[in-house]
Amino acid sequence: MSETFPSQPEVSRPTMIDVARRAGVGLGTVSRVVNGGHGVRDETAQRVRAAIDELGFQRNEVARALRPGKKSTSLALVLGDLTNPFYASIAKASLEVAGQSGFAVVLGSVDEDPEGEKRAIQELVSRQVAGLMIVPDQGDHAFLQGAGVPVVFVDRPATGIDADIVMVDNEGGGRIAAEHLLEQGHERIAIILAPSYYTIGRRLRGFRRAHRAAGIEVDESLVIQLPEGNAEAAEKATREVMLRPDPPTAIFSSTNFLTEGVLRALGELGREPAVVGFDDFRLADMLPTPVTVVASDIAELGRSAARLLLDRASGADTRPPQRIVLPCALIERGSGERPPGSAGKRSSR
Repeated sequence: MSETFPSQPEVSRPTMIDVARRAGVGLGTVSRVVNGGHGVRDETAQRVRAAIDELGFQRNEVARALRPGKKSTSLALVLGDLTNPFYASIAKASLEVAGQSGFAVVLGSVDEDPEGEKRAIQELVSRQVAGLMIVPDQGDHAFLQGAGVPVVFVDRPATGIDADIVMVDNEGGGRIAAEHLLEQGHERIAIILAPSYYTIGRRLRGFRRAHRAAGIEVDESLVIQLPEGNAEAAEKATREVMLRPDPPTAIFSSTNFLTEGVLRALGELGREPAVVGFDDFRLADMLPTPVTVVASDIAELGRSAARLLLDRASGADTRPPQRIVLPCALIERGSGERPPGSAGKRSSR
């Protein structure tokens, strides 16, 4: 089953996180008291109930129907905008793995909203899910300490909590993209960056590492930080940088959405610098000049996270928190193999 939580509810109401803060206890303790579980001292339970009365908290009706001690067969996945193919691939893969083990997945979509994420997690914990998979925002996740369920973070690590993480080798991917362009003879390489979440920062770090190893200084005027991570912003920035008196001969785009904007601008200008994008996208191999990309197995992010969470929930895996890093690979298709001399206007045919 799946459910999408709105990032901005119409009415703000107290959450279990608020109750936990007021009572000075962990989120898991509040969940046990709310749902009639055992293992909470009378004095602590009284503090929690007092906080509930003071805040006017009302528990979720689905959680109310669950019998104390009933073993959940649901996992939860909290991620960003499901219209993004990246998140959709993670969700589909985790659903498949969970289904093979007889588990359902409750889905929360919060789209980079820290407060919305907290509300979604509170709702999911109240449903007594067996575990949480989270693509975290940039907020502090210390509130998850003592949640009472295993947590696996996907794509990015979280702050404030030591937990399992499954992620892509973003730094390695940025490095191999830059190495490839440098090997083609490019020395003026622009990098187009989405707003700097953890993943984008690591891709930039790899880009810089490749330049240092080659003994070539990064032109900081070509490190372009966008105000928004969408194709329109990338299109505008690409147009501006390519109209400079000394434009770059190559472009590295840090996400697939940005690559689409880069290509649109280059098509309008009639310019042909080398282009390498991070993450593959539909029809990238079908364009007049197929797009060279740094790719990773996004579905494996979802599969690995679901497998690890199932092992944690069943007690089969009791190791300290694990850090699983999936590799990236360069797929050469043509756009990243253009020599520096091809960066000008296309010749008429």
